[in-house]
Amino acid sequence: MKATHLPTASPCHDSTVSPHAGMAGGLVWLFSVASGLSVANVYYAQPLLDALAVQFRISHAAVGGVITATQVGCALALLFLVPLGDLVERRRLMTGQLLALAAALGVVGLAQAAWVLLAGMLAVGLLGTAMTQGLIAYAASAAAPHEQGRVVGAAQGGVFIGLLLARVFAGGVSDLAGWRSVYLCAAALMLALAVPLWRRLPALAAAPGNMRYASLIASMLELLKEERALQIRGVLALLMFAAFNIFWSALVLPLSAPPYEFSHTVTGAFGLVGVVGSLAAARAGQWEDRGLGQRSSAAALVLLLLAWWPLSLMEWSLWALVIGIVLLDLGGQALHVTNQSMILRTRPEAHSRLIGLYMLFYAVGSGAGAISTTATYAHAGWQGVCVLGASVSLVALTFWATTRRYMPAATSLVEGKG
Repeated sequence: MKATHLPTASPCHDSTVSPHAGMAGGLVWLFSVASGLSVANVYYAQPLLDALAVQFRISHAAVGGVITATQVGCALALLFLVPLGDLVERRRLMTGQLLALAAALGVVGLAQAAWVLLAGMLAVGLLGTAMTQGLIAYAASAAAPHEQGRVVGAAQGGVFIGLLLARVFAGGVSDLAGWRSVYLCAAALMLALAVPLWRRLPALAAAPGNMRYASLIASMLELLKEERALQIRGVLALLMFAAFNIFWSALVLPLSAPPYEFSHTVTGAFGLVGVVGSLAAARAGQWEDRGLGQRSSAAALVLLLLAWWPLSLMEWSLWALVIGIVLLDLGGQALHVTNQSMILRTRPEAHSRLIGLYMLFYAVGSGAGAISTTATYAHAGWQGVCVLGASVSLVALTFWATTRRYMPAATSLVEGKG
């Protein structure tokens, strides 16, 4: 039996959103920037792992648990906070979560004990993820059907740039003023973001009060059981983000050790080369709008696998590392945007729940990647990390090839063609 779903939230009479005209460029930029700033909070810790290990006396083999605590928060958000966007008015929800996120960042910045750090990281993962994924679902609901892939791609492009620049920001601020300043500055940024979000986000019609929170959460299980696109694309996301975090969570360890001994600023700056991957975001969404999602998926997964060869050459050439980062981020970003665009077409009335379920796969993959890669590095070094990442990427490509026939038929929704 089909789960009971909420009626589709429709835009109110607002000059920034129309079901027929394209979304205003300024609003697309706001969704992109806000999504990027929100997700950055979840990733500030990656280039700081060695500093956190020293500050709180955590071994290199166990310090990946800091990232895992954040990913636990991500998982809780995806299950219990993100779905609220299908039930309550999104603009008020975003504002409340933003203020709570600023407070959680302050807790991390002032932490004096390891358990406080872990609790704060869990809260940052919880609220940072709720904000980020809530904004993407918000953007998808506000966009017209023919431009949904483009708008989601733009918002996801902001997420990707925010994720990469988080490492640069964290490394630079840490070198100048210590790792605590990273989180205190982040809290200030979140507070500064509150005003433009409240003033510019479009008002969407509130959902009727005929579904309770418990029923909303229970309906997610039905969505997961019924939606084949969600099942297949969710597993691809799990494998892709595991590979992604296998690389990024381990990178700081060899680069901070001899012979490199790079500062946090230099280590974080390697994330800048991956910004090239963000250029694929909107394009991948547009390809999916045209019904070419499977082709872009194949290309993305091949790039993800090929990236590990130049990455494995890092000990001989930093240029190889740069090439590998570009390939890894390009493939991962294109696949992620395609996944989301495909899934969000299935149930317009359940965007927040679909995003929550899809990103739950992401959280599991990211957490597994982070904890496995630091342990692998401790026992097998950088080459072991690359073998692990390549193996996961190969599994993802094989899974896609095996399951592509079970995906719903692609549909072109470009205006004038759909």
